[in-house]
Amino acid sequence: MHNKVMGIDLGGTSVKLAILSEEGEVLQKWSIPTDNRDHGVKIMPDIIESIKHHLTLYRLTPEDFLGIGMGSPGAVDRSKGTVTGAFNLNWTTPQPVRETMEQETGIPFFIDNDANVAALGEKWRGAGGDNDDVVFITLGTGVGGGIIADGHLIHGTAGSGGEIGHITVDPEGFECTCGEKGCLETVASATGVVKLARKHAEEYAGDSTIKSLIDDGQEITSKMIFDFAKTDDALALIVVDRFALFLGLACSHIGNLLNPSSIILGGGVSAAGEFLLEKVNKHFLGFAFPNVQQSTKLKLAELGNDAGVVGACYLVVTNANKC
Repeated sequence: MHNKVMGIDLGGTSVKLAILSEEGEVLQKWSIPTDNRDHGVKIMPDIIESIKHHLTLYRLTPEDFLGIGMGSPGAVDRSKGTVTGAFNLNWTTPQPVRETMEQETGIPFFIDNDANVAALGEKWRGAGGDNDDVVFITLGTGVGGGIIADGHLIHGTAGSGGEIGHITVDPEGFECTCGEKGCLETVASATGVVKLARKHAEEYAGDSTIKSLIDDGQEITSKMIFDFAKTDDALALIVVDRFALFLGLACSHIGNLLNPSSIILGGGVSAAGEFLLEKVNKHFLGFAFPNVQQSTKLKLAELGNDAGVVGACYLVVTNANKC
């Protein structure tokens, strides 16, 4: 029948799996923990075992599937179907993901970078409204992104197209794990927001609960900072405005370069919702080219944790027919 698709979102702590219709509707979903011990040797066998178990459970056969799609961290070679350098999975050498998967399941397999795949999900069934020009920014432990232009993902010459987290927004800013200074990731990720708070707490002398917590050596999170900003905590508001300035600036560069119909903000940090969107939008409009201000809209992601599996389904639907 070939009327179902398997979507896999491979993450550092868990693997989300789903069976979807060709229209991207989630029919069944489940997840398994990611066992990244011993250079992640158990990750693929665990996924394959879980797939086989669920096919038996739902009385499905490989013939029912158009394909399996997967979003993976690390450097993905789409033509070879391999993944390298996925540090949160402890995969240090190239992993023959497609070869293993097709041999074990007998189902055609398609793979791309996890942020790209989530971008496809939001473009297709989420805030992107299936428009051909959409940019997705995921604000989580790091900052990732995916760019869809004229209906196609931008991969670039060596797979680094869409490294939105490494747009420089503050040349004098914090050191980034990539070796550069002042990347968007250093100020707009969950850890980046906390870094900004610590920096500004040193310079801020007024009343603030967040400042007291930092000065007291308490653990603070980006969620706490946004929550306190919503209650008008003075330091939290300064921090959130700096965050919004940097993110708005990055969005203006993206808008001016690509003029997408929408720039969608997702990931854990985006849970701050309309409060966050309004502040980022103010700075975006302050920096963007006039025509871009009118035509490119900032939006919040709509699919939440399902973006990855839905995007993986889209990867299959758009590529399987070409084979």
